[in-house]
Amino acid sequence: MPWLMLAGAIALEVIATVTLRGTAEALRPLPVMVVIAGYLGSFTLMAMALRTLNVGVVYAIWSGVGTAGVAAAGALLYGERLNLTAIAGIALIVLGVVITASSGATTHG
Repeated sequence: MPWLMLAGAIALEVIATVTLRGTAEALRPLPVMVVIAGYLGSFTLMAMALRTLNVGVVYAIWSGVGTAGVAAAGALLYGERLNLTAIAGIALIVLGVVITASSGATTHG
């Protein structure tokens, strides 16, 4: 269950961040509410996951997968370009997340 909460936290963080990009030109109420609700939900789910999982692992996975997800969503939704260097950097982040998650340091105690 904590891994599902972490996955939900990541999904909400990606949604909030991508929506934040959409508010760059004008602060419309609905997108702003999506951003606030997304980050609030993300932090709430992450806090719940931290009841069982180690903070270093949770944060590494949340930030790493979130970074990759936002970069991919930005490319798909906003036509943002990812050059080879950016793709390699994202791949290294994902590799680091995989190594961290498989390190055995995933639960309290």
